[in-house]
Amino acid sequence: MQIELLDTFLDLAETRSFHRSSERLGVTQSTVSARVAALEQAVGSRLFDRSRAGTDLTPEGKRFEPHARTLRHEWNEARRRIQIPYGAAQLLRLGIQNDLAAMYLGDWVAEFRAALPSTAFYIEPDYSNQMCADLLTGILDFAVMFSPKPHPDLHFDSVGDVTYRMVSTETPLLAEVRPERFVFAHFSPAFEEMHRQLTPELAASPVSVGQSGAVVSLLMAMGGSGYVLEKTADQLVADGRFMPVEDAPDLRQPVYAAIHIRHRTQPLHRKLTQLVARHFG
Repeated sequence: MQIELLDTFLDLAETRSFHRSSERLGVTQSTVSARVAALEQAVGSRLFDRSRAGTDLTPEGKRFEPHARTLRHEWNEARRRIQIPYGAAQLLRLGIQNDLAAMYLGDWVAEFRAALPSTAFYIEPDYSNQMCADLLTGILDFAVMFSPKPHPDLHFDSVGDVTYRMVSTETPLLAEVRPERFVFAHFSPAFEEMHRQLTPELAASPVSVGQSGAVVSLLMAMGGSGYVLEKTADQLVADGRFMPVEDAPDLRQPVYAAIHIRHRTQPLHRKLTQLVARHFG
């Protein structure tokens, strides 16, 4: 069976639209239809009902869906298991939230390698949605993220949170922070909502970005105010160009370790979660 058939089936099961799946997969609708027909022929059952109201899984399709997810995950894991670098006993592919990579990646990998000396690591900074998708397909083994996406095949552990603090090149007082000179941060949907609720007067900022490093770059170039990671804020203030906005509320972002559900009880993945959790309060 071609893996593209499973990918198409699972995408269509999610979108319930041949048109939407064709756009997401980058193929024509006729290709989506042909792949579905080939898969139905292979399993010997009709998997979708298509009507003017939309596309729905048949009872057979609903029963096949969890098996399709498992097959796709196993296929990607199998491909990776035969690509282990020379001299390593195993390869682990790790995802880390973009905003955490600069501050935590070095310490984490040093601890991972000390705890697992025969393991090779492939590390990919990314965003939560993509990491959840990669865990589902078996492209990633373990991820640290801000926004868990609930799914029956994924398991999430809360490992703590990180603090963001407001800094400014202009003023230490929140009342004097000007929206037109503020960089609004949307590090995650939950963070953005908290930011809007606690500092509604700054939500009209003309510039909004999704990484602490990007906030720093903009403030360094243009001046103004914005929220950055606590460790970054301390460094910027120590360098003398920025000042803390002392009366601005700290914003705390929860952090989660994520794995595929089939790895939930494995000692290796529990060890990674414990090592990550040591860095958060």
